[in-house]
Amino acid sequence: MAEKIKTKKDIFWEYFLSDFNYKCFLILCGGFVLFSIIWLKSRTITEFWSDPLIIAYTIFATTFQLSRVIGAVLYTYSKSNLLLEGRKKKSLYEPTVTFVIPCMNEEEAIAKTITKCFEADYPKEKVEVIVVNDGSTDGTIGVLNDLKKKYEKLIIVDWKENRGKRYGMAEGFKRATGEIIIQLDSDSYIEPSTFRNLIKPFRNPNIGAVCAHSDPENADANVLTKMQAAYYFVSFRILKAAESTFLNVFCCSGCSSAYRKDVVLPIMDEWLNETFLGLPITWGDDRALTNWVLKRGYDTIYTDEVQAYTICPETFRKFLKQQVRWKKGWFVNSLFASKFILKRDPFVALTYFFPLIFVTLATPFVATMALIYNPIFHRTNPIFYVLGAFLVALIITIYYRFVDRENKYWPYVFLWSALNMVILSFILFYALLRLRDRKWGTR
Repeated sequence: MAEKIKTKKDIFWEYFLSDFNYKCFLILCGGFVLFSIIWLKSRTITEFWSDPLIIAYTIFATTFQLSRVIGAVLYTYSKSNLLLEGRKKKSLYEPTVTFVIPCMNEEEAIAKTITKCFEADYPKEKVEVIVVNDGSTDGTIGVLNDLKKKYEKLIIVDWKENRGKRYGMAEGFKRATGEIIIQLDSDSYIEPSTFRNLIKPFRNPNIGAVCAHSDPENADANVLTKMQAAYYFVSFRILKAAESTFLNVFCCSGCSSAYRKDVVLPIMDEWLNETFLGLPITWGDDRALTNWVLKRGYDTIYTDEVQAYTICPETFRKFLKQQVRWKKGWFVNSLFASKFILKRDPFVALTYFFPLIFVTLATPFVATMALIYNPIFHRTNPIFYVLGAFLVALIITIYYRFVDRENKYWPYVFLWSALNMVILSFILFYALLRLRDRKWGTR
């Protein structure tokens, strides 16, 4: 077959969509979008300068949000430099690994999770799997015993009474013989063919933890799960990628992350016995453990070269409970990280960490003023504030499409933005009021 002759139009789009030119285009668009968003959101007040606090917030928050996209744009360059030291080493790097999987009442999902561990593209003699059955009341232990007959290197810890996920993780970490420990949720797994890429970054001795890219396996269940699929992609490939650019991923996700054993084992008892308001902390285990790695002076990164899957909530009730639990974990662990992050990395602390806390706490108040208070008492039109929020979603979506043109969930970024605007941003305050409630929440 004769080769198709490229037209001038084909050459133009090929050049425009090249990696470098597309990134430059995004940065230029960012400046224009920033101006547009500030103008639109400012229309929610009677006069532009009548409320300087909202104007200041708008400029600050929008600049911050766009900076995270720019950070994600730089992720590939940062990753290449980070792994350069590892590539210089000629010897094969294959440390022993241990999967640690705490579980409770997961008879339907646990078999697939464990099977995928043993199917990992890695020397079988170097793979160990530890499952902690945390007081399950269904048929989980029966499934585990059946799997034990098939996989000799499966270690089962069977607790008759529930102790909590953190205790299950700690038990597995302490029993692990592997140099690298992979923490998995009981309903999550890593695509076997990508597993080696989770271990590869540990060639660099400064790396203490690596977060895999995760997507919901049940994304097509309904509109809610499709929205979560869009959010997961943004959360990992944009937000965590931006953090990884500066070697400070603040939450190596519990659904699929790896840790250097000799980094986390010395702090295991301190992490296990953390308290807040005089009570044990039962949520935010992954974020807390990541903070300890950072505090010890090690780098934490995200990799888009490892594909993991997890199960996300399919009902709005379970979804909201999950969000409350995540907000509690974020708040408590942000307080913990604030004690050392300025000393560890002043640039990240001042340009990312503390601004994120400010924006997260201030957003519900500003949204209330823009969507409720000002329209009622000052007769302003909230549509401008809404359009401003959607412009932020637009620039995120443009980069989303560039990173993965085959991902079909990108339109749901706008639905997620709307949901966050009217519901999710306010959940933080409910979560803070419920801080003394240490129940898991989802079940």
